[in-house]
Amino acid sequence: MSHDHDHDHHESAAALRTRAIESLLVEKGLVSSDTIDAVVRAYEEDIGPLNGARVVARAWTDPAYKKQLLADGTAAIAALGYTGREGGQMVVLENTPEVHNVVVCTLCSCYPWPVLGLPPAWYKSYAYRSRVVREPRVVLREFGLELPAEMEVRVWDSNSEVRYMVLPERPARTEGLDENALAALVTRDAMIGVAKVQASADE
Repeated sequence: MSHDHDHDHHESAAALRTRAIESLLVEKGLVSSDTIDAVVRAYEEDIGPLNGARVVARAWTDPAYKKQLLADGTAAIAALGYTGREGGQMVVLENTPEVHNVVVCTLCSCYPWPVLGLPPAWYKSYAYRSRVVREPRVVLREFGLELPAEMEVRVWDSNSEVRYMVLPERPARTEGLDENALAALVTRDAMIGVAKVQASADE
């Protein structure tokens, strides 16, 4: 039995246990399903990805850190205090005006939890996992991201050994922002590669 299959089985068993506990809590009236959904959304979209956003903001403002991050993502991310089993071997991919990177896990849903929080439902869906490899530009367009025809698109397949994270391009008109302000601009989707970071409308 392959290691990847073992990993997939482990995640499926964990998901079943989680659903059973959730059902029991709701049934006993200890928590509502709306509350659970709100907490999950927060960890998917806000709380979890804040770690990755801080990594990105540091790389944008500190050339030495950026060099380390691209050379050894695991060590550079750990230097900021973000470690864990789901981020044991991290590779960071830099988006540039010439190359756009996007991340997927075609086998199951391997995902860098220490920097991105919980994986969104669409990342785990068969539609995304199967299509983004075959037709990445079409899938990115469905996310609202239209890339120039001359830009190279690279799709990276995460697995139980290596997790990928995208270092998005820093948007224009953000030269005067500090790390905290820059981190606030960075989204989970930009660190997966299905979106770009946009400057604040106030900038």
